[in-house]
Amino acid sequence: MTANRLNRVLDRPLMDGVRLRLWEETDAPELAAVVDANRAHLDPWLPWTGGYTGEAALLWIRQARRQLADNRGLQTAVEADGRIAGGIGVHDAVWAHRRMSVGYWLAADVCGRGIMTTAVRAYVAHGFGRWGVDRVEIRAGVDNRRSRAIPERLGFTLEGIARHAERVGERTIDHAVYGLVAEDWRAR
Repeated sequence: MTANRLNRVLDRPLMDGVRLRLWEETDAPELAAVVDANRAHLDPWLPWTGGYTGEAALLWIRQARRQLADNRGLQTAVEADGRIAGGIGVHDAVWAHRRMSVGYWLAADVCGRGIMTTAVRAYVAHGFGRWGVDRVEIRAGVDNRRSRAIPERLGFTLEGIARHAERVGERTIDHAVYGLVAEDWRAR
């Protein structure tokens, strides 16, 4: 499948003015600017935001495209009102065990509109449907209430706390680990 055809296939409207689409190399400057403008909002929870540059964004976009080409997952931009407002993707797809983990972030000015809940729902439905996974996992900083609210809204089970799970800046944070299995998703 050509890149242009793939981009059209993976361009998905979510709700009024919001869509998911593949990252393009030309998104690097805008991605870096969105991260920079949202540092106070993102830095407490994400280890990669410090010193994020256009070059770092370009490298990450290339890695995301390679991940897709290698069938190891999918990363998409969340576009709201014609601009990049966040990202969502499969961090880890383990096809042999039919499981995947989803991660996401969103700019502060578009939080509270249901955008990320809708995006995560689309990824979960795709995972259980088209990809045929048995399990989807989401991890969020224990104190990150907004991020944790998404799997809770979608019926995930809090399976435990992974202590000292991630280094973010100069501190180590614990993760709340949420899981959802296909049979529970279908029973909803």
